[in-house]
Amino acid sequence: MSVSKVKNFLLNLQDEICSGLAEADGQESFREDSWDREGGGGGRSRVLYQGAVFEQAGVNFSHVHGDALPPSATAARPELAGRGFEALGVSLVIHPRNPHVPTSHMNVRFFSAEKPDAEPVWWFGGGYDLTPYYPYREDVVEWHQTARDACAPFGDEVYPRFKQWCDEYFYLKHRSEPRGVGGLFFDDLNDWGFEQSFAFMQAVGESYLEAYLPIVRRRRETPWTEHEREFQLYRRGRYVEFNLVYDRGTLFGLQSGGRTESILMSLPPLVSWRYNWQPEPGSREAELYTEYLVERDWLSGQ
Repeated sequence: MSVSKVKNFLLNLQDEICSGLAEADGQESFREDSWDREGGGGGRSRVLYQGAVFEQAGVNFSHVHGDALPPSATAARPELAGRGFEALGVSLVIHPRNPHVPTSHMNVRFFSAEKPDAEPVWWFGGGYDLTPYYPYREDVVEWHQTARDACAPFGDEVYPRFKQWCDEYFYLKHRSEPRGVGGLFFDDLNDWGFEQSFAFMQAVGESYLEAYLPIVRRRRETPWTEHEREFQLYRRGRYVEFNLVYDRGTLFGLQSGGRTESILMSLPPLVSWRYNWQPEPGSREAELYTEYLVERDWLSGQ
């Protein structure tokens, strides 16, 4: 197990993703803030704000450690309570300006939990998902195809397994609807051994731009109306609800004493809620609910 190898990869991944996103935006660059955590560790946060394409794009790297894992990390594994921990990862959320360009999220991370006179327990986690407002089937299919291609070297069963996990994880139980059209999600990955698990985490992280940027380039010049902008802001509310109520990364960061500004950079700069709003039957807004916010095998051709 080599934490330094993981850290070097993550730092380079943050650089590569920021470079690709800034090039796609073409107007603004990322501002970086380095920070230290009082309990141990720190990170570097990068945010692109009010760009030509991206209204806000945040790409964070963090590497923190402490004497005890927070409740969000031990809820499913109570045997780890009280262990010291080391956690490092890259997380990002992209909120485009054009309602025809989907919001996207990606996270890859590594945890190690230790205590005296016991072997360390470690695992990898992460994934990415897509949240469109005015979706296009070819975009969703291409997104999932890239995800499946990233998984393919690790076994035919990997993509269906982690696609299903993503559908189940990014689900707003109080709304009875998914956050978007899914992608990949995995956690507690260690049964493949360190090198293979690390290789899979790298494959997921490195495939993100390949999955997302073609969609951005295809849709960023699409004309949009004020009505579509209002719907985008309304649907962003679902994103806020998920991140503040369910997201493990947000909860872990807040419970472990992370930097609040960096943790909450996942939230959009503008958002709206409307009481009991319903889309017009047959509209593009209704199509999002009936055709896309459903569990589906996007690669089956159906």
